[in-house]
Amino acid sequence: MITVFGEGRGFRVVWLLEEMGLPYRLRPVDMLAGVEHDAEYLAINPAGFIPAIKDGDATMVESIAIMEYLMARHGPTPLAPQPHDPAFPAYQQFLHLGEAGLATPMYFVVVSRHFAPEAERENWGAGKALEVFESRLRLVTRQLARSPYLAGDRFTAADISVTYALQFAQRTRCFVLGKTERAYVARTSGREAYKRAMETCQATKAWAAKVAAEMAGQ
Repeated sequence: MITVFGEGRGFRVVWLLEEMGLPYRLRPVDMLAGVEHDAEYLAINPAGFIPAIKDGDATMVESIAIMEYLMARHGPTPLAPQPHDPAFPAYQQFLHLGEAGLATPMYFVVVSRHFAPEAERENWGAGKALEVFESRLRLVTRQLARSPYLAGDRFTAADISVTYALQFAQRTRCFVLGKTERAYVARTSGREAYKRAMETCQATKAWAAKVAAEMAGQ
């Protein structure tokens, strides 16, 4: 059975596994308590970040690489258009843009705005990271003006990648999505596999509920 270590970006992996109908188990990794105290996990990923997976003899890290591995090893799946498919270029672009262009720069905004010393929260690096996020988001907005999903008319793993990044920006209160992006997130997060993934990822579910309650109370 596939073991997924950690939530966070591991939510992408759990969601993908639910979409593919593959058996798995989630092994929590408490980053706030300090991964340095989790010897079992450090044996899996000595770099100490999440997520990671173990699938038989294979161990992998990096959420997008894990997704590509799972779809290649346990596919084929309509979540990954084939190279000859007209949807493939957009799929490939947005699958990677969800991490490289959106979630990664937003991470540096989040750690600066929420965890840096007060005097350093509005630093140049965080401002530049936010500019990068906003510029890449324009590619998403333009694509959604053309089609309901990022690779066209059907849902793919690219939507899992980008939806995670957009929800991360929302839930950390570091960015307000526009109407187009909010409608898109509502569409993708309405899927049954997403709902099952949320039931598995209880820490993510609790965080999302907490943020929703705070925003409703404003």
